[in-house]
Amino acid sequence: MRRPGPPAQVGGGAPQNFPGIPFDMHRIPVRAGMTSDMADSPRSIDILIEPRWLIPVEPHGVVLEGHAVAVDGDCIVDVLPVSEARSRYAPRERVEMPEHALVPGLVNAHAHNPMTLMRGLADDLPLMRWLQEHIWPAEAKAIGPEFVRDGIELAVAEMLRGGTTCCNENYFFPDVQAATYRRLGFRAMVGLPVIEFPSAWAKTRDEYFDKALAVHDEFKGEPLLGTSWAPHAPYTVADESFERIRMLSDQLDIPVHLHLHETAQEVEDSRRERGVRPFARMQSLGLVNDHLIAVHMTQLTDAEVAACAEAGVSVAHCPESNLKLASGFCPAEKLRRAGVNLAIGTDGAASNNDLDMFGEMRTAALLAKAVAGDAAAFDAAATLRAATLGGAKALGWESRIGSIEPGKQADLVAVRLDEIETQPLYNVVSQLVYATGRHQVSDAWVAGRRLLRERLLLDIDPSELIEKAKSWRIRIMG
Repeated sequence: MRRPGPPAQVGGGAPQNFPGIPFDMHRIPVRAGMTSDMADSPRSIDILIEPRWLIPVEPHGVVLEGHAVAVDGDCIVDVLPVSEARSRYAPRERVEMPEHALVPGLVNAHAHNPMTLMRGLADDLPLMRWLQEHIWPAEAKAIGPEFVRDGIELAVAEMLRGGTTCCNENYFFPDVQAATYRRLGFRAMVGLPVIEFPSAWAKTRDEYFDKALAVHDEFKGEPLLGTSWAPHAPYTVADESFERIRMLSDQLDIPVHLHLHETAQEVEDSRRERGVRPFARMQSLGLVNDHLIAVHMTQLTDAEVAACAEAGVSVAHCPESNLKLASGFCPAEKLRRAGVNLAIGTDGAASNNDLDMFGEMRTAALLAKAVAGDAAAFDAAATLRAATLGGAKALGWESRIGSIEPGKQADLVAVRLDEIETQPLYNVVSQLVYATGRHQVSDAWVAGRRLLRERLLLDIDPSELIEKAKSWRIRIMG
């Protein structure tokens, strides 16, 4: 199987319903060759972060109070009580956050980030009218390297200010995408697009595959980047292309990022034209496996849910886009109970209309309860897990990111909980999912590098982004 097993558990501890239950955390052992005197001396590290509350996500449902995270280079080296941290480590920077919760950086498991430049272009329309009459014509007019670069810059700024530190991207010009994410220091899985009609990126099937493989080779080994196959959907991709994707996905050991069972119309059209549901077609082509990130999945039978669980499929749930386009309801709680890995995505800002993962978490949790007819369904801890470790697992990166554990990359987000909107505070995790707004995100680190400090973007000029966005509006509408 492709997926690595989960990293060793940080420590013990049971889920809790209120903050502050301590539990024994993993301690990094004395390294070979160290003397006892050396072990007793404070270790020099880059950053010691001391939040009021720390939500590691793994172990599940745990909240720590009075704990610190030690970061050196791009990695988390320890999680331990603050009093011990101050004697054990000599940080070059100490970050005290007395009114903050520290969580793993959120993972946006499905995004079309260049489409941020189309935010609000065509609202209140069903999916196929929205695509065929508005989005695809606008893309034909605007799409190109500049559009992709500027759209991603705008999206990264929005995501960082909303606590997202990683995204699963699906759009054209993946070479420009990857270069832009790398320049901005943002973690991304870059989709390699395949579709059966010409675009500004490629004209023929062979050109899509040739250019995709070139992008994969160019960015292979980049520490913050990965690639996936990104066939658009069953109704726009032929069997021959899917067969090549399955073979290359296995050879390269990379995911397949696919819109699947997004609408009832998609399923009905497939049954009429091919005699099978799209999911069954993907099964027959060998694509239902642990490489598959199935996006939307609003139309599922119980047998399909069970097949996803058995095969190790990850489902990227995009509740707000599905609601806005009246596409249907992903049975998130049924999938979770079956053991399917659930992730959460925003979809593109053209159909959402934002990249707000805090809003998406709240909607996902509330919608799951209504669909399941169960107020206990998809509780706050499960929802936060889907938005962090679930997304990481979907990308095959659960050993790198998604939880706050020693040995993992330091993708971290701090959230202020002392504002009017989140007072009084009884349960930290519930407050994060049901009450917190993205405006309360104060700081963000990607691989130990601080990209947001007290709401200020450190490497991006917001005024420049706004001017570019206004310019694109004129070009698209003109």
